[in-house]
Amino acid sequence: MRFIDLFAGLGGFHKALHELGHECVFASELDPVLRETYKQNWGKNINIHGDIRKIVKDNIDLIPDHDILCAGFPCQPFSKAGKQLGRQDYRGTLFDEIVKILEVRKPKFFILENVRFIAKHDNEETWKAMKVEFKRLGYEVEHNDYSPHEFGIPQHRQRIFIVGIFGKNSHDNFSFTNVDKYKKSVVELGNFIESNPLNSKKLPKANQDCIKLWQEFIDALPKDVKIPGFPIWGMEFGADYPFEKQYPHLLSTNELSQYKGNFGIPLKGMTKEEQLANLPSYARVEGEFPGWKQRYIRYNRQFYKDNKIYIKKVVKQIAKLPSQSWQKFEWNVGDNERIIYNYLLQFRASGIRIKKPDFFPSLVCTNTQIPIIGWESRYITRREGLKLQSLTGLKLPENDNAAFKALGNAVNAKIVKLIATQLLSIPLNGLASKEKTMNMDLYGNKVPHILTA
Repeated sequence: MRFIDLFAGLGGFHKALHELGHECVFASELDPVLRETYKQNWGKNINIHGDIRKIVKDNIDLIPDHDILCAGFPCQPFSKAGKQLGRQDYRGTLFDEIVKILEVRKPKFFILENVRFIAKHDNEETWKAMKVEFKRLGYEVEHNDYSPHEFGIPQHRQRIFIVGIFGKNSHDNFSFTNVDKYKKSVVELGNFIESNPLNSKKLPKANQDCIKLWQEFIDALPKDVKIPGFPIWGMEFGADYPFEKQYPHLLSTNELSQYKGNFGIPLKGMTKEEQLANLPSYARVEGEFPGWKQRYIRYNRQFYKDNKIYIKKVVKQIAKLPSQSWQKFEWNVGDNERIIYNYLLQFRASGIRIKKPDFFPSLVCTNTQIPIIGWESRYITRREGLKLQSLTGLKLPENDNAAFKALGNAVNAKIVKLIATQLLSIPLNGLASKEKTMNMDLYGNKVPHILTA
């Protein structure tokens, strides 16, 4: 079958369908670096173009007839980690380009991938609007959420996969339950990481010093004191600014001068601008604090009150860390051994996250949040990142920042392959194409039908 690869990135859809024996006849990718990388992976003569919006508007005939449309359209407008502007964000309207192509070319199938929150965005109004468009075009649609860790790949990355088949009653022969049969209960982390690889990037000294401080914080607590499961916000240790019925923006400079800000610093004698600068960033908002923030502030202030005698000294050092994200700490390993470097780590905007060594957090499109293998004090390598996205064998951009951004935006090829195997093998008009189940390697050689990571 012939397929097109929209918002192609590294080519996760391409890899999955290529291995099943299908042919890419058109691809688009806005990023020029990724377009060049795509050619390196899939052939210098590959038909890859730039801005799909411009192509659809000015020359839609560039897009040939095809059987399968694949698209991992931009997720940032719908992500819970972003501003959730949805179709108000110009990237959110790129779904409209998919609709225009479906309307003109009417492929038999489509496979789309996005953050799972798209189905909940704007009280489900976004998803309802999408379904209306699919129905208008004659497609029956199913969707399901999947994460690589459900299929033996140690990465937690929940995504929605949307499949469409042209024609009435077309989904009678497709079910995501056939995909579910490939789920695994055991994830072997060791199969996806290398032992002290030569090309690994070590954790910078500043980050190591930060972790050392938080280890001192943990060690200072008596063994019978539980490490909080809620996010630790160090800035709240010693703070007493109001955050419930009143909050900083409602108070005058004189009123706010009666309180203490970050780590107990007195706000007296400061201008209002200086007072706000000495509050946590989440406390500078002009509106009411949401309930969950109020809870975490209460929990942190009480925890400090109860344990000040043990942690006061190290908290003074934590207060000197260069950013508020480093002054926040998330201990997600419960009552297990209290040694930070025994776990997987991640420096996030929400804090330094410590998690069990079972599977990695989701790869994201910012290089500052690359997962860290604690016991080797290093970031995961490019090759390990490819494994986590089931893209082994592909080239990445030379620049590490660009490489991990591309990995963070990539679609997991194994999950696509599992879905495509079920979707594309169903009969159409009573006929099933033999080529739909053909399995090939990256170089076009026929190989046994094995689903690999």
